[in-house]
Amino acid sequence: MHSVLDELPQAIILHDHGKVLFLNRMARELWHVENSSAKGRRIIEVLRRHTLDELVLTGGEIELLIGGRELLCRSVPGAIICEDVTEKNQAQRELREVMAILSHEFRTPVAGIMGVLEALQYDLPTEMRENFVSQGLLEIKRLARLVEDMTVGFRVSTLRDIVFSDVTCRAEKLLQPELERNGVTLVVEGDDTPLHADPDKLLQVVLNLAENAIRYGPNPGVIILRATLEAAQAWISVLDEGKELVDYEVIFKPHQRGPSARGYGSGMGLYIIRSIAESWGGIAEGRFVPAHEGRPSGNEFRVSVPL
Repeated sequence: MHSVLDELPQAIILHDHGKVLFLNRMARELWHVENSSAKGRRIIEVLRRHTLDELVLTGGEIELLIGGRELLCRSVPGAIICEDVTEKNQAQRELREVMAILSHEFRTPVAGIMGVLEALQYDLPTEMRENFVSQGLLEIKRLARLVEDMTVGFRVSTLRDIVFSDVTCRAEKLLQPELERNGVTLVVEGDDTPLHADPDKLLQVVLNLAENAIRYGPNPGVIILRATLEAAQAWISVLDEGKELVDYEVIFKPHQRGPSARGYGSGMGLYIIRSIAESWGGIAEGRFVPAHEGRPSGNEFRVSVPL
């Protein structure tokens, strides 16, 4: 039985009325103690936690922080079972944070749409009515993008052989209104680069990268969307002509926006990009690229696509 318990992922302490009989491998590693020195001693002497000693008497369960790990400890007759819930708790905290951010972002377009619909109840001049309809459509598009951001990471990947132009052609059409509104020119390079990817998820990455460059980079200006092959992977990147940032990592966190961001934004774009890239085994990063071979310096955000 001891050899079976040693193979379990939970930490298990067998006891007789609070005196240790056996600790399995996981428990020994967590508390840095061997059975030879623990057997026959009281739980509080071995584990150095009075809460676990009390757990034997009261039953139930408690959460403890042991060696940087979050443990859910349950008392059952003759044993304490401790399950490592660190990753589970972290995932729940991240999910709550993301949902709080997105729910906050939903309020603005919903309020805008409600205001437009309320205004359209009245008899308005044609020009004013058209303005309200245009405003409502913009808010609906914004709402649709938020929904897209929420769901794209949960879809089942459909990997297939494509070329970069399969994604860029769709992206250019979707980005055109925002490019024109901000006076930004989009240059696409590496259209014929072969990729093995989920086109919808890759499109979402490209759209978020390009939209960040439009909002954070100089306006008017030029942004370069390109695909390149390096060793056994492809890199999809967007390069703008912006100034070097102090910290490129912090803006990959939820609800973070660059210092030069304009207009609305959820601060979720780069967080979503990194989440999608990591889901297919790639990485996402930002860096400053100095001027080279006639190209101006600027900020480059890119993701790798394993081949």
